[in-house]
Formats: sequence, structure tokens, C-alpha cells
Amino acid sequence: MPKLRILLTGASGYIAAQLLGEFRARYDLRLVDARETDASGRPMPGVVVADLIDPDRTKYAQLFEGIDVVVHLAYNRPGNDDAGREIQPIDKFEAEFLNVRMAQNVYRCAYDSGVKRVVMASSNHAADWYEHNLIHARRKELVQPAELPLSDNFYGWAKASYELLGFVYACGVFGRKLEVVQVRIGAPRDVAGRHYEKELVEWHTGAGGSRLANFKRDLGAYISEGDLRRLFQRAIETPRIEDAHGMPWLVVYGISNNTRAFWSLVSAREVLGYEPVDDSEVKYADDVRRLLTGPDANIPGGRVGT
Repeated sequence: MPKLRILLTGASGYIAAQLLGEFRARYDLRLVDARETDASGRPMPGVVVADLIDPDRTKYAQLFEGIDVVVHLAYNRPGNDDAGREIQPIDKFEAEFLNVRMAQNVYRCAYDSGVKRVVMASSNHAADWYEHNLIHARRKELVQPAELPLSDNFYGWAKASYELLGFVYACGVFGRKLEVVQVRIGAPRDVAGRHYEKELVEWHTGAGGSRLANFKRDLGAYISEGDLRRLFQRAIETPRIEDAHGMPWLVVYGISNNTRAFWSLVSAREVLGYEPVDDSEVKYADDVRRLLTGPDANIPGGRVGT
């Protein structure tokens, strides 16, 4: 059988680095990024440099020709303001809107070029409000992928916008149905306990949280590199993703088989046949005992939260 022809955007980025090793052997890849080096400055072989935010799609539309599936991982990270200061959350709309514009360009080029499916890197942050206000307060146990995407920040709003924008292309109103899979990626990184015994880079549990509360949260959000590859492979290769109404539009959460999970894998399992094999509670068992459950631990109970 011929290999599937995959266009992968954001090919020099962090998520792509976890996928490319196996994807290079499995698929016929076309790699695209706004830069030709990775985060460490090393050249990325085979990457075509293109600015997918540019409204002139004729500059890069040819990259989508002959492609079976687009995997859109590209993300334009907001920089600093004119004074060199970090942009405050309330001021990030314009920066995140550029990412929505890029998603639109990807969908449109895929549609115009006859691409069958787009697999979009969405994020758990598309539903941040549930986590921040209900999960950590123990007023809700599990967020379902079918629940209305509600976020309390512009990053999550942009990801939710990708999702809803994708439905416009999936519903067939323009003449054909573009298949769309939205992967709400969790925490695709090492969540060993040592990271939570010092100042945190990312803080998810709010003002009433703690470093160890964030450790509990990330144990639930974790996705291993192997499970990340398995999930994206299923998102690319599953023959049929239509719902009961015939709409080929799907939202799945991207986490491992975590004991502390607070996002549901129901759609990933039932539609894509995703079977995660890793569990953060097992992988980081020594840290869990030392910091959370052992006799010397000083942290309130519960799977997640404060």
C-alpha cells in the first residue's frame, strides 16, 4: 500500500519533535514551518519555510496539493510588547487572533486542494473554565469532549475557535465535507516531581493552589510520547469519524491512561480506537509516594486540585 501523504505544519516545533521519528518512516511527509531550525537552532532537514498567517494564500497553497491529511501543529507564540515586557493576558487577543487566521488559511487551502482530512492541534485550554472553576474545586469529576468549549483566556479561546471554524468546513455547506479531528493535547512533557519542588513555569490551579497541587493536576493531564504518537496516528488513519448526524468533525482529548485523569477519553477510544498504554501514576510512582501519598507527605487528599 502507498504511504499516506501528510503535510505537517509546525514541523520545527516541540510537538512535531515527538512525532517525527516514527512519522518519517510511516508516512510520505511534507514539512512546513516558519523557520528552518528547531528550538535549539539545529537545522531541520526537509522543512519548507512558509508563513501560513499571510493572507495571500497563493504563496503556499501549492504545498497542500496532492496531500491526503494535514496535521496542523504550527503556533505563533505571542511575543513581548513594544517596551519588551510580557504581554498581559487581557492584551493577548490580537496575538492569538493571528493563530485563528492561520487555522483559517490551513482549512481553506486544504479544502481547495482536495485534502481529505485535517488533524488540528487544539488544546485542553479550549475548556479551561471547567478545570479552573469546577475540577479543582471538586464540583466536577470529568470534562467531556462534547461539552461546550469554555475558556477563561485568549489562548484557549483561540483553540476553541479553531474547533468551531473546523465545523464550518466539515458540515458540507461549501460543497464537500472536509474531515476534521481536533486533538485537545494535555501535558506532553516530563512531569516528574522534581519540577514541582521549585518555581513553576506553568501554573494551573489558581490562587489557592500550590506547586504540589499543580503536580497532581499534571499527573492527570500527562500524555507520554508514545501515546501522543498513537493518538495522532489514529486521528490520521481511522477510516470513518462521522457522528450520528453524518458530520466528520471530532474532538478528542490527548492524555494517557492516567489514574488522575479529569478529561474524558470517550471519543478518542470509541471513534478513533485509541488505546493509551501509559499511566502517569505508574511512571511517576516514586514521586507520587514521596510527595503525595507517603507518610511524610503534607498535601490534602483528592485526585486533583488543592
